[in-house]
Amino acid sequence: MHVLDTDTLTHLHAGHPRVIKRLQEVDDPDICTTIITKIELLRGRFEFLLKADSNKFLKAQGLLIRTEELLSQINILFLDELTVDQFELLRNNRKLRKIGRTDLLIASITLANRATLVTRNLRHFNNVPGLKVVNWVD
Repeated sequence: MHVLDTDTLTHLHAGHPRVIKRLQEVDDPDICTTIITKIELLRGRFEFLLKADSNKFLKAQGLLIRTEELLSQINILFLDELTVDQFELLRNNRKLRKIGRTDLLIASITLANRATLVTRNLRHFNNVPGLKVVNWVD
């Protein structure tokens, strides 16, 4: 299983050729993302629409609709008891104090599902014990 982080899913949504190529090459039919990534993407689209001036309302709405369509085509991993337990372990690890809460949640969901996280943000995630991390963008 490969879990697409927010940055990778955003690149896929934008048609980044390297991400598309690696997605086609990976021998894994189980490509998904997390509820945390879904929240991050939709929150950004909602804020863009709500803050848009009259020249950008339709563009912002179009991006929101496209993002919702993308999210409807990919499996979403949700929080469960194993994820919550994993989150508590990571949150109590002093070496991970600089990692934000959302990244810890994404890491927890990925670890709980014994998956590989696909992200460009290797700096944060490489320090998470036991987490397999790859970069499809660079």
